[in-house]
Amino acid sequence: MPESQPPAPQPSAPTADKARLLRKLGDAGVLVLPNAWDAGSAAVIAAAGAAAVATTSGGVSWSSGRGDGQQLTRDEMVAAARRVVAAVSVPVTVDAEGGYGPAPEDVAATVRALVAAGAAGVNLEDSHAPGGPLYGVAEQAARLRAAREAAAAAGLPDLVVNARTDVFLFGIGAPERRLDAVLERALAYAAAGADGLFVPGLLDLGVLRTLCAASPLPVNAMAGPGGPSVAELAAAGVRRVSVGTALAQSAYTAAHRAATEMLREGTFAALDGALDFGTLNSLLSV
Repeated sequence: MPESQPPAPQPSAPTADKARLLRKLGDAGVLVLPNAWDAGSAAVIAAAGAAAVATTSGGVSWSSGRGDGQQLTRDEMVAAARRVVAAVSVPVTVDAEGGYGPAPEDVAATVRALVAAGAAGVNLEDSHAPGGPLYGVAEQAARLRAAREAAAAAGLPDLVVNARTDVFLFGIGAPERRLDAVLERALAYAAAGADGLFVPGLLDLGVLRTLCAASPLPVNAMAGPGGPSVAELAAAGVRRVSVGTALAQSAYTAAHRAATEMLREGTFAALDGALDFGTLNSLLSV
């Protein structure tokens, strides 16, 4: 008889509770998710009152000395996620880019590792690389199905799987056909077990209203300066709002501005109003 395989390690009770909470938060109205890029930023975001924290692959990559676009390895991304999870008491949903490999088995391995790290949710995108091309509809559905099955097998069936499609972000196909293309993917992704549809690059409120009314999955929009407010997005039917790399960009811009002032002017006005040392230190002290 073949040797029996050891049982897969089960997530802790707090992880299962956080996954259920993240699911409930997504059902209760619009969920606003400021994106963190490391443990410190996650702690600050949670202290500001966030009910959950999302990571941003770009910010995580930059803080690790790499560019965005799966330039980190799976192990490096999971290690960063584990530090974020450990820094906050709220649920954490992790940007896992394209799953760190093209095959369903690659996506499954990524999901298993994130479950072990304490993630309550995961974002999985349908682009091969920044700018495209995209995986075929059936191909991406198989990858999402592998994620759903891997989470269940790892003991976390309530893991929230947010399926990102880059049709609008990368301008895939003729403009007049993009909404239909997203809806085709939404139907397939829902059938594969996804819990949400993330459509970065789409902030036209009229198109969003049509998409939200027709999509079988709740829609996540990526907001930013100059775009619609949370209230406007919610009125269009959006259920989840995140900002991608925008918070990380803002933080790095503040550092650049302060450093430039110090070096050119010899003054420190840009440092005024910063969170004090004791506040930041207390957020990360055990």
